[in-house]
Amino acid sequence: MDPCIRLLRDLVAINSVNPTLVPGAPGEAEAAAAVAAAMRGFGLDVQVNDAAPGRPNTIGILEGRRQGRTLMFCGHVDTVGVAGMDAPFTPVHKDGRLYGRGAEDMKSGVAAMIDAARVVAESGGLDSGRLIIAAVVDEEHSSIGADALVAEWSADAAVVTEPTGLEIAVGHKGFAWVEVEVRGRAAHGSRPAEGEDAILRMGRVLRHLEALDRDLQTRRPHPLLGNGSLHASIIEGGRELSSYPDCARLQMERRTLPHEPVSIALDEVRAILEGLRLEDSTFRGTARGVFGRPAYELPADHELPQMLADVVRQVGGSPRIGGASFWTDAAVLGHAGIPSVLFGPGGAGLHSTEEYVNLDDVTMCRNALAELARRFCNSPL
Repeated sequence: MDPCIRLLRDLVAINSVNPTLVPGAPGEAEAAAAVAAAMRGFGLDVQVNDAAPGRPNTIGILEGRRQGRTLMFCGHVDTVGVAGMDAPFTPVHKDGRLYGRGAEDMKSGVAAMIDAARVVAESGGLDSGRLIIAAVVDEEHSSIGADALVAEWSADAAVVTEPTGLEIAVGHKGFAWVEVEVRGRAAHGSRPAEGEDAILRMGRVLRHLEALDRDLQTRRPHPLLGNGSLHASIIEGGRELSSYPDCARLQMERRTLPHEPVSIALDEVRAILEGLRLEDSTFRGTARGVFGRPAYELPADHELPQMLADVVRQVGGSPRIGGASFWTDAAVLGHAGIPSVLFGPGGAGLHSTEEYVNLDDVTMCRNALAELARRFCNSPL
């Protein structure tokens, strides 16, 4: 079995569900230990540093024989939960695919980047420069691993090995989470003159949000990322059937484009609430930002995607440059001054109950990354 596929199987067999997403889940420590052992096995200098207690980033370093440029490969080892899956940590190899939680998102990319370093190390190493392999925690929630990584490490360029189907993605959308609260007045259900229905009043907010989303879809799309969007994620309110609800809460998500600040979502919602207050002086609503991350874009003519495209051709692929709809740690690296692209294997079932990766993509990704490391690190400063 190809060493890259063997490592992938070993990683999928480890439960590394993110404990922030699923309370009580084990987190990334066991997967981090497996990654560290694999990298030490072919001679990398390995450092393990906690991004939070019990949640370690694992960094492997391959030094060249003289000074040169530094390239980073980065991927996350945490996964989402496994509700509804029969045997999520039993990797199944079938019809050229590997099934299991994290097979596509993104232990395949992690295996490919680690094995690319092995290929380089065992074929003479780097004439110059440095290759950094970063396996980080918590991308599936708030990216504390990537934040900790860029606080200590830098590079001249980076590839984040998220599942792109071997497309070179030079950008992706951002996101913002906003919580809206609308107040009413509690009263007995038989006394409408005394009550104000917070849930019905939240309906006014929802109507405007739906109109805003329709408007976003009609705007001129970003050439690689399409349009921004929003959706109502979670809504709650009321206490009992026979009472007017005094409060309703909505949690929503706005997906943003590179020219939009993360603050745009909160600004849009507050404008809606102010408009409703002007229409009805009894309307009471507030909004607060919960969390957000900016979008990211690297010019498609930057050296990194162009060099990677040449490498993909060299290893037998057909390079495609595009963008990703989902947020990734590439934004953390990019906004920290490390030009970054996404490039990883393809498959299906992200965050679903049947997840798989195409194994030919995994090995081609590994081959391309190994050649990219040689070419980039050996290029003049």
